[in-house]
Parts: sequence; C-alpha cells; structure tokens
Amino acid sequence: MKRREFLGAVALETGAISAAYAAQRLGFMQKPFLAAESKLNPMAVGLLIKPADGPEATISRVKNMGFSNCFFSLDAYIGKYTPALADELGGLLKKYEVTATTAEVVGPGRLVWDFEDGPSTIGLVPRESRAARIDALKQTSDFAKLLGIPQIQTHCGFIPENPRDPLYDESVLAIQEVAKHCAANGQRFLMETGQETPTTMARAIKDVNLPNLGVGLDTANLILYGKANPVDAVDIIGPHVHAIHAKDGKWPTNPMKLGEEVLIGTGLVDFEKVFTKLHKLGYTGAVTIERETEGPQQIADVKNEKIYLEKIINKIQSTNA
Repeated sequence: MKRREFLGAVALETGAISAAYAAQRLGFMQKPFLAAESKLNPMAVGLLIKPADGPEATISRVKNMGFSNCFFSLDAYIGKYTPALADELGGLLKKYEVTATTAEVVGPGRLVWDFEDGPSTIGLVPRESRAARIDALKQTSDFAKLLGIPQIQTHCGFIPENPRDPLYDESVLAIQEVAKHCAANGQRFLMETGQETPTTMARAIKDVNLPNLGVGLDTANLILYGKANPVDAVDIIGPHVHAIHAKDGKWPTNPMKLGEEVLIGTGLVDFEKVFTKLHKLGYTGAVTIERETEGPQQIADVKNEKIYLEKIINKIQSTNA
C-alpha cells in the first residue's frame, strides 16, 4: 500500500472522512462560512487582538480605530473556556459591532520562535506537546462555535519536507484529527504559514484530504523563516488561503534566529502583488494586521498600516472591478 493510500485508510479508520464524502456530508458548512464572511466587505482590513488583555478595552479599541473585524488570539484562555466567557465576548462584539473572523491558539507548552529550538517546540509536529495542542484546538473550536467564529487557525510547525520522515505522516494525522473536529462544528481549520515551505504545506493539504482545511497566509512569516517570497507562495497555496495576516519583515541573516518583523511598507513584502494575485483567485476574506510591538507604538503603527493597506486594496478593487 502506498503512503497516501495508507493515510487515507487511517483517516477513514479513525473517523476522518474522505474529501469526496466530506464534501457531500459537510456541504452545509458553506452556509455558516458565507454567512460570517458576508458581514464584511471583501478584503476588509482587521486587527489581531488578545481579548484576555482586557476584553472590553481591547474590542472597543478595534471599533475606535475604524476596524470592522478582528482576529482572536486566545492562548491566555486555554483551559478557561466557559459559556459565560462566550457570552461576555459575544456581547462585546455585538455592542461594538465588530466581527471576529478567526480564532487561534498555538499552545500550550514551551514555544521557542527560532531555528534552534523551534522545530522541537512549535506546532503539532513535536510529539511531546502534540496531544495537549490537539486538545486545546478542539476546545477552541467548541468555544468559537458559541461565538459564531467560522475559522480556527494555528501553526502546525516545522512539517518535514521529506514526506517519508515518520513525523510527516504523524503530523498529517494530527491535522486530520483537528480538521475533522472543526468540520463537525461547521468551521474551517487553517494552517498558518511560517515554519514549512509552501510546497510542503500544499503536500500536507493534499494528504489530509479534507475540504475544510485551508491556509492562513502570514505574509511576513514566509520571509522571517526564510521559506519563500509571499508573492511566489501564492502561486502554490493561493487557492487554499482563507485568512491573511498582513505583516512585513526581512530575511533572516543570522541562521539561528528569525528575520526581523518591521512596520508594514518598510520590509520586503510586496503587498500589491500578493493582494492582486489573491483578488484574482477570488479571495474575499479579511486582511488582518498583526504588528508585533506593544503599547502606544503599536497603536501608532497600526493606524499607519491600516491607511497603507486600504490604499492598496482600494486600488486593486477599483482596477479589477
């Protein structure tokens, strides 16, 4: 039995369903996806937030800065999800007329964002933390369902480029398990770009073979990890992109450390080319700003980045109308 046949057999044996069968069984998923996305204008610029830093202050800031949508980073809530918390966050989203497009967790456990310890600590690849992270993603999916959030995202990790590496098949099966759980909740499961090459990510998507699996494109991460130019990456994984982290950066010059994340417009990401390609592919989801600074500087940076991105998006949409 060939490796892909084996993966398919295991997927069926463990309850994960084939793409064809899933498309028939889970056709209803398209309705909640479209219902959530139809609240927003195509490529509406949003903001990544951590509501645990102060739910009302954080969500109200999204509205006050002129954003219609946000992306929830929920690691601080792992193990603390309750219906009461869902009511609180849902009430605030309604109060400030903000749409939460996606929810993400990357923990629990040790995470080192570099090239030395990253492969053994990030994502669903490391065996030591895999079970706990699968559980956290399932909990996040269930919690996000209470809020009507249609997408769950995480870093799957340094998925081996060698498909015959035992960790590759293990990673595929882990992703299948999470994607199946999200499908049952009417959600997509998105793999955030960064640690793996676009080709490896495309291979994993093919081998997972579930229609609700997609890509969260972080434009800078592909550069920060030295994996690809995001413009070229869209040629490989573009059809699978259902979320965007708008972020800018520079290539790693120290082979032990990631490249530098910088203010949008000052790095190496050609946002106009990336967005043009995605627009032609029919992308209509949000464009979420992620700025890895803090305090007043982050607010100032985000305001400038919003103007920069909206100018590009408006140009593309008017040119290709």
